[in-house]
Amino acid sequence: MSGADPAGPVLLACERLSVRRGERDVVRDVTLELHQGELVALLGPNGAGKSTLLDALAGALAPAHGTVQRRGRVAIALQSADLARRTVLQNVMLALAWWGVPRSERPGRARDALATMGATHLVRRAANTLSGGERRRVHLARALAVAPDILLLDEPFAGLDAETRANLLEDAVSALRSDRRATLVVVHDRAEAWALADRLLILIDGRLVATGPPRELLAQPPSVTVARFLGFDGELNEGHQTLLTRPSHVALDPAGPLRARVTRAVGLEDGVRLELELDNGRLYTVAPLPAPVLGDSVRVAVHGGARFPRADAASDQAAAVSLS
Repeated sequence: MSGADPAGPVLLACERLSVRRGERDVVRDVTLELHQGELVALLGPNGAGKSTLLDALAGALAPAHGTVQRRGRVAIALQSADLARRTVLQNVMLALAWWGVPRSERPGRARDALATMGATHLVRRAANTLSGGERRRVHLARALAVAPDILLLDEPFAGLDAETRANLLEDAVSALRSDRRATLVVVHDRAEAWALADRLLILIDGRLVATGPPRELLAQPPSVTVARFLGFDGELNEGHQTLLTRPSHVALDPAGPLRARVTRAVGLEDGVRLELELDNGRLYTVAPLPAPVLGDSVRVAVHGGARFPRADAASDQAAAVSLS
């Protein structure tokens, strides 16, 4: 589970970390390092233990087992963007005061952080008049203003509509990147991780199951479980192997070597998502309009995908059924 070697020193590390809530280990045997200059995304399904891991790395939760080492000051921005009933500028300055920043430096640093997040126009606004997206911008500006060595963010784009989230994500890509800081961001979906991260950490059922650059993990997921989580929803059984595919790997092609039947067609904004049934499996693709309809016979070509021993895919599928 190794990605590209970061150049900066390690600012945050944990070894064989387990964290318990009640009687249950929510995080289990996690070992990771965060380097100066890295922007890392922590990704996983709901209930995987992402927020619990973040709290333990920040020092808010004590480990049940293992160790956490921090080099420098740590700031954590929780998922809830709670603001004081003051102006936006005063909210950011309050964070700086709590961190012991001299009074004379607070206004300038607060304004700089708000500018970084595209929120200069909000400086004099009362916090209780802000929209959800505006509150998120101020919430992130507070975290950036204090200039920590290690910045931990818990789903900073949660609860926003698609357009607002896309606009905030676009600004955050550059704002969160720093050569001086290590940043770990818990994100909700793959698109956020792909937009932000130099490296992904994938947490499933409390365990770190993969780490690496996003494109490398997509090109070669280390296991069936990781592939499924990364959107490899198609499956072809080929002898002793199973080929897992994403919709981007599958193309309708009149000269394609595979024959399939359309068993489901779901309209999208710019095309149609098709479910295709074959003799040896099921594939998914997105086709432009006009697209085949339910029951049509089509020819298909597959370019790419991830191959696994068939026994691995079968055992993974059985495990998924037993948990459902």
